Amino acid sequence: MTVEDLVSSMLREEGGFQKALRSMLADELDMTLSEFCAVSGVSQSTMYKILEEKREPNLRTIRQIVKALRALSRDGEDCFVAVIAAPSFLESLPRTMDVNGVAVNIREYTIYTVEDAIISAVRAEREGALAVVCAPVIALTVEKILSIPVSPVMPLSSVFKALEAVKGLI
Repeated sequence: MTVEDLVSSMLREEGGFQKALRSMLADELDMTLSEFCAVSGVSQSTMYKILEEKREPNLRTIRQIVKALRALSRDGEDCFVAVIAAPSFLESLPRTMDVNGVAVNIREYTIYTVEDAIISAVRAEREGALAVVCAPVIALTVEKILSIPVSPVMPLSSVFKALEAVKGLI
């Protein structure tokens, strides 16, 4: 069962989310409730109430659960950071980077408009991105939509290049 199956089970039937979550924790992740709570940041009392169908999870709690499940079910191949930018910027990017001994892939999302950037950011999160890197002009909007970290690109080299170009004019 995937995280997407878990979320869709919530919409299909009453109690479907709880049943699917119990199954994922016991069968696929082989975790106790307290272990999962430590990873997800959701309190044990909240999780107990949700699993016993004494309380419906709110959107924030569902996001925490989904984020934790994605992180726990991810293998090394799926680790990637999404870089959302124009084609000229993406040409110089490496395909992978080493982060604390783990190879993290860099997945490129080519865009031409602000709308493309927003759509690409949502798509990247749905595809399992660990984080998104995008232009500062769009980063503030995108971080309100996504539940993963968003970092703006800060190309200082282009500022220095522009200053070099106008040095003779000043």
